[in-house]
This record gives sequence, C-alpha cells and structure tokens, in this order.
Amino acid sequence: MSNSLKSPLNIIFAGTPDFAAQHLAALINSQHNIVAVYCPPDKPAGRGKKLASCATKLLALEHNIPVEQPINFKDINDQQNLTQYNADIMVVVAYGLLLPEAILNSPRLGCINVHGSLLPKWRGAAPIQRSLEAGDEKTGVTIMQMDKGLDTGDMILTAECLIEYTDTSANLYEKLALLGPIALVDTLALMAQDNYNANEHNTSQDNTLATYAHKLDKAEAELNWQLSACELDRKVRAYIPWPVAQFTFTEAKTENNTVDKQHKIRILQASVQNTDSNKPIGTIISVDKSGIVVATANGAICLEILQLPGKNALPVKDILNGRADWFKVGTNINGIVN
Repeated sequence: MSNSLKSPLNIIFAGTPDFAAQHLAALINSQHNIVAVYCPPDKPAGRGKKLASCATKLLALEHNIPVEQPINFKDINDQQNLTQYNADIMVVVAYGLLLPEAILNSPRLGCINVHGSLLPKWRGAAPIQRSLEAGDEKTGVTIMQMDKGLDTGDMILTAECLIEYTDTSANLYEKLALLGPIALVDTLALMAQDNYNANEHNTSQDNTLATYAHKLDKAEAELNWQLSACELDRKVRAYIPWPVAQFTFTEAKTENNTVDKQHKIRILQASVQNTDSNKPIGTIISVDKSGIVVATANGAICLEILQLPGKNALPVKDILNGRADWFKVGTNINGIVN
C-alpha cells in the first residue's frame, strides 16, 4: 500500500480487550484521525470489585481521544451523539455490543469489522477457539463490511496464518493480533482512495459454507476420555487461557477420610502419543517424569502440565513428588472406577 494517503479518514473506533487495543494502536500510528473511541461501561474487577477500564479505553485516554461508553445503542441520544462526530467510517474490533442499522449506516463508508477467522467459516463469538478445536489447518482475519446479520457482511480483505500443532488459543490470539492491524490499515488505505468502489472490491460470503463459533461454556472444560487423543489434545489447547480443560479425580475413602473426595485437576499442556495399548479407555498406561499417559478411544494422550486445586500449575514430575499415589499405572485417570 502507498505510504501517503490522499484523504486520511476520520474514524470512530469501537472495541474492548487487548486484541482491540492493538488494532487501535495501529490506527493511532497511521495517518488517519481517530475522532472517538467507543467501549462498554467500566466493570467491577478484582477482589475489591473496583470499577476497571478496558484496554481500549486506557489507550484512548493516554492519547487524549474522546471516549464514549453507552450501555447499548437503543437510546436515540446515543445514536445522535455518534453521528455528531461526522466520521467517515467506524471500525469495530471485539466490541461486544450489537449495532443497530442506524449506527451501521451513519458513517459515510459505514462500519467495518475485524473478525478472527476466514469467513464464512466460524462466524460468531469464539472463532479462534473453535477453529483450533476443530483441527483446522489455517485461520486468519477477515475485514468485512458490517451489515445487520451476525458476521455476514461482504469481505474486503483477508490475511491467513497456519495453525501449528502446538498452538493454543492464547498464542493463536497473539498471532492474529499481529495480522489484524496490518490488514486493517491496508483496508483503510484502500477505502480512503477517491476512486474506491465497494462493489468492485468486496466479495460476498458464500452462506452455504458458513459455520458458527458458539461461545465457550465452562461445562465444556470437563474432558471426555471417550474422544480420540487428537480431539482431546485440540480441546486442551483450545481452552487455554479459558476455561482450561480438566478432569475430576475421585480420591477413595481412607481411615481419616470417611467419604470419597473429588478434585478438579486442570490440564495446561498435553501431547498425542502413539501406542498399541489395548487398555480400557481412561486407563493410565504409563507414568514417568515426562507425563501421565492415558488411553483414549483412539490412541493415547500424555498429560504434561497439571494444576491441582488451590495450587500452581506444575510439570507432572513435580506433581508426582506429592501425589504419585493418585496416578498409578493400570488405574483409571479419574480415580475410582464406578
């Protein structure tokens, strides 16, 4: 793209988390003008439940950019307030609020969104996690013209990256946070040209190829050993940093303990293991300092970093120093077999 623009754009930016803030930073460093930043109202956070500002708001204030925090855009006053900025375009990145048509149509060039998938695949709330969980070979970002549908607008520009077998949602998120700002600035450079014609540059999505990335649920964290080792491994990586894959270990009764105790054990790192074992699903095949190998419906998975309740995450070799009795070869990974 050209280093100089004929017509720098007046931009309203809407976003919330650090992912959005990284895109805002790129725009601040561009030749465009950020006339306002929109983000949700401050929320209580931490033990003291003090109101905390999101990453996008903090960055905007640091650069003396006006900040607006409407609860939603149902109030006509909020809609009218946005139009008073006379923006050429509104850029939306992980904002979290639905925009009514009055807002979508307010800026001269409408509203564009940076979405963390290669649309039309993985429309919705959790595209990064779902693409990893599904075993996709690649993902990326799509810059699209927003319409009243959910991630259904015409595509302006895409940028791709491979999904490595060691990727977690956390580091895949960081990869896209590097790709996205570059693609966004390139898109705005295109749209700033006097001869820009959306009908010539934009591509309609093929709705027959669309998939939906449902929001993650805490209940999904509990692993089902009836799945294959590959599926379990992908879930472990997809659920980092949240909700973090886990299994429930049942500690048997002892003389000092009259009831079975259940412990939620989180899995922070695992890997697929080749094995010819015919042990029942969920059986611990081997245990050593490198990890706990568990039989699955297809293959085996090696649990390498675990977190016991109330403890820090540790390599298995350190877990075994205090809890080797929990993970004995031949027993069920969940402890007691019903």
